[in-house]
Amino acid sequence: MKINMELLVATHNKHKKEEIQQILGNDIIVKSLTDYNIHEEIVEDGDSFNANALIKAKYCFEKTGIPSLGDDSGLVVEALDGRPGIFSARYAGDHDFAKNIEKVLREMQEIDNRRAYFITVLCYYDENGAQYFEGRVYGNLLSENKGLKGFGYDPVFVPEGYDRTFAEMDPEDKNKISHRKRALDLFLNDLKVTDK
Repeated sequence: MKINMELLVATHNKHKKEEIQQILGNDIIVKSLTDYNIHEEIVEDGDSFNANALIKAKYCFEKTGIPSLGDDSGLVVEALDGRPGIFSARYAGDHDFAKNIEKVLREMQEIDNRRAYFITVLCYYDENGAQYFEGRVYGNLLSENKGLKGFGYDPVFVPEGYDRTFAEMDPEDKNKISHRKRALDLFLNDLKVTDK
């Protein structure tokens, strides 16, 4: 792996691409599926975050030959036995996070235990195969939305040690502590070690 490399991230999500670019800095050029005009649906039918991240990264690498990064992220709620988990993006409606949040909050009514964590599993895939990097951030769920920034479940998640939701934080502040940031830091450290 080389610094000053191009990295294909298995997403069409502009926010995710920008977030990853911001965290990785300028030494790595982050490209998305949109940049490569790849619009076929990648079927994420794995039974774990690792399996889904691998499906995405491997697909992109085999399609383009460019080192690829697949990520699978989700919200894991203790009182819901780990749900929504790998189904986070389509829990109540495919990438309809207003409905997804509504469903989680409905299921959490009358429940005192609000403990939850966000997880990101990254799979880096190149000619040497797959490597995995995992990041988590623990916190608690609110009973209503707060904040308009961020995306996904950000408006109902308050990270440990903070009194604001991810959606109330500026992107720079969120990116310093997010699950994706933690996984990307591990990835970046591995890049630097390998690059020496």
